[in-house]
Amino acid sequence: MLDLTGQNVAILGAGRSGLAAAKLASRCGALVTVFDSRGPEVFTSFPEELKTHANATAETGAATLSDLVIISPGIETQGEFAQSFAVNSGGLWGEIELSWRCYAGKTIGITGTNGKTTTAELVNILVSANSMSCQPCGNYGVPFAEVVLQDEVPEVVALELSSFQLETTVDFKPDAVIWLNFSADHMDRYHDLMEYFEAKQRIFAKVDDETPVVIREGETLLALPGLPGKITTFSTEEEADWFLRGDDIFCGDSHFIDVSKTRLRGLHNAENLMAACAVVEGITPEVAQAALVDYAPPVHRCELVGIFDQVEWLNDSKATNLHALEAALRSQNRPTILIAGGKEKGLDYQLLAPLLAEKVTQAIFFGEIGASIAVNFFDVVPCETVDTLEEAVKFAAQKTKPGDTVLFSPGTSSFDQFSGYEARGDAFKSAVLSLP
Repeated sequence: MLDLTGQNVAILGAGRSGLAAAKLASRCGALVTVFDSRGPEVFTSFPEELKTHANATAETGAATLSDLVIISPGIETQGEFAQSFAVNSGGLWGEIELSWRCYAGKTIGITGTNGKTTTAELVNILVSANSMSCQPCGNYGVPFAEVVLQDEVPEVVALELSSFQLETTVDFKPDAVIWLNFSADHMDRYHDLMEYFEAKQRIFAKVDDETPVVIREGETLLALPGLPGKITTFSTEEEADWFLRGDDIFCGDSHFIDVSKTRLRGLHNAENLMAACAVVEGITPEVAQAALVDYAPPVHRCELVGIFDQVEWLNDSKATNLHALEAALRSQNRPTILIAGGKEKGLDYQLLAPLLAEKVTQAIFFGEIGASIAVNFFDVVPCETVDTLEEAVKFAAQKTKPGDTVLFSPGTSSFDQFSGYEARGDAFKSAVLSLP
């Protein structure tokens, strides 16, 4: 366990990650204070022994001396608030860095723009089936620090890592890495695409030549000179160490698993499965196939809401960027009515025009950017703009024919009208199930 005895540690953010980090730092012997810009109500679930400071500002940070600052991923690292605390501290870490330094097991780091959560779940299932204890955590929803604080700490963690979490790593060195894919996202937080890319590739900062690295064939990283690690590639589109032929996944010349005998659907999920199989040392085809029989992908990820009058309704609310929307569209083999839209994130939707022309019979756009997206596609497919998701579902129902798929894949975040992609997906499902 990391020794922070007697050190003053400032925790920024009173969310789940901040609370877990505060408890862990306290266990390490630190004198902890948790700061949040919101009012005292955010600390109602905090134990009394933790010192808290509500309504914190940049002025608060400038007046605070600390040996270490631990920042929650939702707070911008380079923002005025975080930097005001960092100036008078001995270092700035994220909750991931703190937790990793306190964890003695094996860390499988998983990053990419899309597919991280499904891949973390698959790694967890396969490692567990291979007779080792495992837990998915990180950006997955359970903070890494919570896992480290458990009475029974797992031997392996499948650690989902967002760019926000990787920004604040320092010495973090995973025992194995999965890099799924990369495309534009979070352009409302980063100045440009390269800044986002640089945050993501920090996962390799301390990796050495003996670290297993599983990466999608064709990714830009493969072209970088001196990419560390023992590299294994996967792809559904190009020649790779792991590849898909029909419904069958192959590892080299050997058949490994039949995807059709699982509940995973779509090329993107086949790639997630290949990455997970490739990273789990010693997994056999028989063990993998048996372990995946009852696995269902996470909700809000091309989730089948139902089939009504021979029309499939798919909830892909987790598609918060263009790459996820593109992957969902490419996976469709039926005439598709697309519902998309949400918060403005500065993304270039025009890039999707060829794919919409190929896959989509009707596009329906809603939310803050509904009208601005539609402008890109009036000459490509029939387009309709509406204000709300409920209106979009009702309009889609009027346009369906037997054999169609209605795909709700927003391609951006939900924060114009919803508290998160989960709430947005639930609203879509409710609207579908309420149709006459």
